Amino acid sequence: MLQTPAVVAPRSDSKLVKLARQFFAWAIPPMIGLSLMIVVWTLISHQSQGVPGPISTFKAATILFSDPFYINNPNDVGIGWNILNSLQRVATGFGLAALVGIPMGFIIGRYEFMSRMTAPIISLLKPVSPLAWLPIGLLVFKAANPAAIWVIFISAIWPMIINTAVGVSKVPQDYMNVAKVLNLSEWKVVTKILFPYVLPYMMTGVRLSIGVAWLVIVAAEMLTGGVGIGFWVWDEWNNLNVEHIIIAIVIVGVVGLLLEQGLTLLAKRFSYE
Repeated sequence: MLQTPAVVAPRSDSKLVKLARQFFAWAIPPMIGLSLMIVVWTLISHQSQGVPGPISTFKAATILFSDPFYINNPNDVGIGWNILNSLQRVATGFGLAALVGIPMGFIIGRYEFMSRMTAPIISLLKPVSPLAWLPIGLLVFKAANPAAIWVIFISAIWPMIINTAVGVSKVPQDYMNVAKVLNLSEWKVVTKILFPYVLPYMMTGVRLSIGVAWLVIVAAEMLTGGVGIGFWVWDEWNNLNVEHIIIAIVIVGVVGLLLEQGLTLLAKRFSYE
């Protein structure tokens, strides 16, 4: 009597195995990198006197974040308030830079006369160190907080201007010829043709600018004082609290990463592709 061969059912766990492999392929390399960094950090702390190790720094971070929003006096507040004050300055300076830089980039990229007129100005001012603008801000505004915002503004504006202008200049001429044939207004040319094409370039400039802004605010606050992550780092250095300085470095890195990733997700959300 012939026996029909048994039908082998596909393994139900094959999909789970595939997902597990994908997860480990995604998670293992960063974990190895972070582990190596901690090992190197531990070795340096054992070799260099005064450099705290990962364990003591973690304990200090636990205490620090147990009450991040305390207020003892105007110059002695929790780490949470310092981060929020720095973010507020960055948001103000970055927002002003976007309001000025993006329209200026469209104008420079759209009109050759404006491009040639502004090219020497941008080439001259763009390489200037951000902190070199701080004395000018203090002289004009007579206060530390607007001077810090001014430094963020003047540092963050250049990537947005340049990337937006490059994007506008690379719009295919065929698109502009169609706009002329259809007799489109300048507003429709900008909103229907230029903006969709330039958006990836513009968002690249925005991402570069937010990184520059967050980088600059730490250095600016070290010099101007007040409440902020930069001033907090300098104050902890004066108190020789190296654990808090390392914690601040990690905070600055994490916040900068979150800002950049947030803008990346925003760019994908409003992509015209």
